[in-house]
Amino acid sequence: MTETATPFNKPLPVLDGLAKEFYDWCKQHELRFQRCTDCGAWRHVPREMCAECGSWNWEWAKASGRGTVFTWTVVARALHPAFQSDTPYAPVVVEMDEGVRLLASVVDCPPDQLRIGMPVEVIFDAVTPEVTLPKFRRARG
Repeated sequence: MTETATPFNKPLPVLDGLAKEFYDWCKQHELRFQRCTDCGAWRHVPREMCAECGSWNWEWAKASGRGTVFTWTVVARALHPAFQSDTPYAPVVVEMDEGVRLLASVVDCPPDQLRIGMPVEVIFDAVTPEVTLPKFRRARG
């Protein structure tokens, strides 16, 4: 876990409903996604009904925390002033081993070293006392 020494000045997720439940798990350093208890399909972003079978039955299942880089883009000109000092940066879509995709950042890899299929693993960044964000680093081992 990384502790942020300076106040976090970037937009934060809205902690409401199922999104709050997702981030509550992150605060406990657990990456969990919804999984349908009828057909077993994983899903993210959180929602009440399974898109595969239409079931309303689901659980928060613990994920492996491992995945691969699916795609990314390099942001050279920040669209929000709080990100200006971070440019260039690369928002990355990680395809988790469970099959769901998550938008995040890879903290130990400059944009020019990202590769499709690059193995990554989750880490957690407590950016405020209320919000811990899932981020990724290159997989070890």
